Amino acid sequence: MGLPDEHIHPHATGAAEKTVAQHEQPQDLIFYAGWFCPFVQRSWVALEEKGIPYQYKEVNPYKKEKHFLDINPKGLVPALEYKGKALYESLVICEFLEEAYPEHQPHLLPADPYERAIVRLQIDHISKALIPAFFRALQAQEKDTQEADLQDMYKALRQLAEKVKGPYFLGEQFSLVDVAIAPWAVRDYVLAEHRGYKREDVGSGWKEWAEKLETRDSVVRTSSDKVHYEEIYGRYLRDEAQSEAAKATRAGTVIP
Repeated sequence: MGLPDEHIHPHATGAAEKTVAQHEQPQDLIFYAGWFCPFVQRSWVALEEKGIPYQYKEVNPYKKEKHFLDINPKGLVPALEYKGKALYESLVICEFLEEAYPEHQPHLLPADPYERAIVRLQIDHISKALIPAFFRALQAQEKDTQEADLQDMYKALRQLAEKVKGPYFLGEQFSLVDVAIAPWAVRDYVLAEHRGYKREDVGSGWKEWAEKLETRDSVVRTSSDKVHYEEIYGRYLRDEAQSEAAKATRAGTVIP
């Protein structure tokens, strides 16, 4: 008997399904993805933003095929094959796309070295403070724990939002900070419906930024219908999910 998470909807739906259909032909770059995964959506948004040719391949990370494990021993999505060479980790992939396809615009990293460093610092904050708090609030079963985790999430978001120049993090330029956080703006409705989360409670800036992120064309094109997200995130809400992120959250360890 397999894990419950094996029985996910097998492919993207809605706008994301249309995007997948446009990327079925072989290319030098193969993108191994799970339509439901926020980490996948980061890399997918970067591909769509930059208009890089790629072939989309759906992977069920709970039923890993040998070839996928050969190119990515961690067995996690997203992953790339680029001219026969493998690469994984969502933010590493995003930076790789910047460097491997310099002719494709927009650039997601600013040209100025100091501004690039600021972008990387904020992405580090998203990875270490915001995302862990999101998953803790999602999986917590006790009301007081949920509230404490929400407060941690609000604090992490507040620290980001106060630096937003608007409409995106760096101003008009859509950057890797926006890419890094956009999938969680798409999914924060789950916390709103089940954990009492409100964008307005973060304070000035986040609600407006989140609305710009979730309606960005590249984000819309890589998002599936909510009804299928609900099936997946219901397992997190019951603390039954068996993803590596869920297991790390449950154990109080770093999300891989």
